[in-house]
Amino acid sequence: MQKDLIQTSGPMASPALVILAFATVYIVWGSTYFFIQMAMSGFPPLLLGAIRFLVAGTLLLGWCLGQGERIVIKSSLITSAVVGILLLVVGNGVVIWVEQTLPSALAAILVSSAPIWFVLLDKPNWVINFKSKATIGGLVIGFIGVIVLFGEQLSDLFAGNTDKSKLIGMGLLVIGSIAWSSGSLYSKHHPSEGSPTVNVAWQMIIAGLVFLPGSLLNDEFARVQWAHIPTQAWLALGYLILFGSIAAYSAYVWLLQVRPATQVSTYAYVNPVIAVILGVLFAHEPISLLQITGLVIILGSVLLINLSKYYAEKNRPLDEEDSDAKFDNRVAGVDI
Repeated sequence: MQKDLIQTSGPMASPALVILAFATVYIVWGSTYFFIQMAMSGFPPLLLGAIRFLVAGTLLLGWCLGQGERIVIKSSLITSAVVGILLLVVGNGVVIWVEQTLPSALAAILVSSAPIWFVLLDKPNWVINFKSKATIGGLVIGFIGVIVLFGEQLSDLFAGNTDKSKLIGMGLLVIGSIAWSSGSLYSKHHPSEGSPTVNVAWQMIIAGLVFLPGSLLNDEFARVQWAHIPTQAWLALGYLILFGSIAAYSAYVWLLQVRPATQVSTYAYVNPVIAVILGVLFAHEPISLLQITGLVIILGSVLLINLSKYYAEKNRPLDEEDSDAKFDNRVAGVDI
């Protein structure tokens, strides 16, 4: 899949294919929040994560095996385990868990702050990041956006009227975003051998295996009624496997070959907007003007931070750009 895309495309990729790939990444990744909530109408959260990643990872690994790729590299398996647990078990697992009580749109809004944590936790690049006024300004604005986003919940908390389960869920999403950023940075400083597709397949399989004992301890296998799972839950699960964990990933990796990485990274700004639109239109989820304001502020801060990186990249030597491109390709597969 990945090889086919890359071999049939190059620097002069068809504009139509580029638009289609961007649409896939924007819409599919933005819609996964909505479809996670739909899938949970029939599947318990941890079992949903286990099935999704085990099936997607197995399909992807089977495809790699069919392509003759080397699929077992001990050092890469260790890295894949660490990255898979941080990103898919903690980062994505938190999203699945909290969507039992939080609207998918709000979950997407909170997750959109992940790039801010990436800058804060990237210690080796603190000197570069914090020399930039745009980066510092973006971090300050992002913090303000989070305060605005939590404004109503914080007000209710001080008034003693808050739903503590929702407040806990929002806090868990912040932890999930930190884990996602930490996993990405670990991947950056611990490069894996083998193809990105093989590494991502193992990340998903390992994550799925980690979800299983949690599902057993949560007594989910005993509670799930397989014969009564709604058709829409099965369809949502299929969508998450085929489109969320395979198709969008392939489109993203291909885009990194033919478009600037900074342009491809704009998915982080668009995904929450797609999630909000789907949640409001199809799930009738409530969202307040204050929360929308917080969303706009957070996305603005992330854009400001990335603009500073964009202008820095324009002035970098070619060899440094090639090194960054290799890192982008390694990290691409973990954002599923």
